Amino acid sequence: MSLEKITELLHKQKIVEGMVHGQHTQRQDVIETMVQRQHLVELHKIITKISSVEVGKILETLPIEDAKILWERIPQERVNDILWEVSDTRREQLVGNQEPVFNESQMNAFELVEGRLTQVAITCRKDLEGIHPIWIDLLNVTKTELHYISQHFGVDLSDPGDSVDLEVSHRFHVEENDDVHLHSNFLLENDADSRSVPVAFVLHKGILFSVRNEELPVFRLQRRRARTQPGYVSDCHDLLIDLYGADIEYSADSLENIYATLGKVGRKVLSETISDEEAAAILADIAEEEDQNGRIRSNILDTQRALTFLMRCKILSPNQLEDAKQIFRNVESLNSHTAFLFDKINFLMDATIGFININQNKRINQLTVFGVVFMPINILAGVGGMSEFSMMTQGIPWPMAYGGFALGAGLIGWATYIALKHFENRRLKPARGRI
Repeated sequence: MSLEKITELLHKQKIVEGMVHGQHTQRQDVIETMVQRQHLVELHKIITKISSVEVGKILETLPIEDAKILWERIPQERVNDILWEVSDTRREQLVGNQEPVFNESQMNAFELVEGRLTQVAITCRKDLEGIHPIWIDLLNVTKTELHYISQHFGVDLSDPGDSVDLEVSHRFHVEENDDVHLHSNFLLENDADSRSVPVAFVLHKGILFSVRNEELPVFRLQRRRARTQPGYVSDCHDLLIDLYGADIEYSADSLENIYATLGKVGRKVLSETISDEEAAAILADIAEEEDQNGRIRSNILDTQRALTFLMRCKILSPNQLEDAKQIFRNVESLNSHTAFLFDKINFLMDATIGFININQNKRINQLTVFGVVFMPINILAGVGGMSEFSMMTQGIPWPMAYGGFALGAGLIGWATYIALKHFENRRLKPARGRI
């Protein structure tokens, strides 16, 4: 439908231009400009509504003259994406030697040379020719670049952000062409926040494809190890298993940080007194660590399910199976740690809430003391405001009468307070003796 509309617009523009040029009127330039602007606006609206893939197909279908007219209407920010969708012949006709480019930080291809991973710089499509990678790592690539790479290697790659819409049973599956697809979550922890980042893996003809939208420490660690340690990896399966193993190590480091944070919180909670402000800060720290601990536990479970799926596929060698079993043992160890941390978090939270209740009880106790102290004073004040008090103090100057009344009320209040403190101390002595 878009091709028909664009072809119709270009055809109308040619007809109108021919009619205008044939009339030679004084208003020829004005009419021609208005017609061209109208057509350009309509072409721009159509281009903005369709994808880069559709634009590339239209450019391939149109005659070269019409394709050049349409190319001039393409916004500059979409030029690189659309260049991925046209053939080399049509691209040279439109832009000459200009090629679509990869950002080096977005795409990394790795070849295995003498037992070490060697990074291959990918800057354009020609750099993908003649290489034999075992790992292609795609970071924050556009949909157009992802589509081209999928076509180049004959593999079905998807955006990891789309994996959240998948059912759990479809996150790990094998295609009819024996491609293995996995959608896993990897832990990302920094000062700002902590979250799980989805990563899409595909095992295709001896190549591991990983697609993600954020940089992850686990991937940096894997690249460094494979480059510096000969024989660290032998094929794409080793790479995938080691990535999951590194993720478990990273989760273990995060658990150690939780232990350290809860240790500091525990020392505050076990102190003799805690103010309400300190209790609020402690509860915030505890809630944050509880959320982090739950995320780690979920991440560990996801890794465990991925390894179980790989073992069921029977694509791992005996050594790789042993590595997977070792990761399982590490997972079981971390599960016990996360369970212990949940218990510790619950204890610290209960203790902190207990201190908050104690502080509230202290304030209520203070209000009770004030109420008891001022109760007799209130009674005397009520009596002092009655006419009988004036009759009783008749003949006494009122400053002396009311001054004596105020002094008596104060003495009664003070005596009441002393009596309450005495009974309170007697009540606390037996309790302290039992402690």
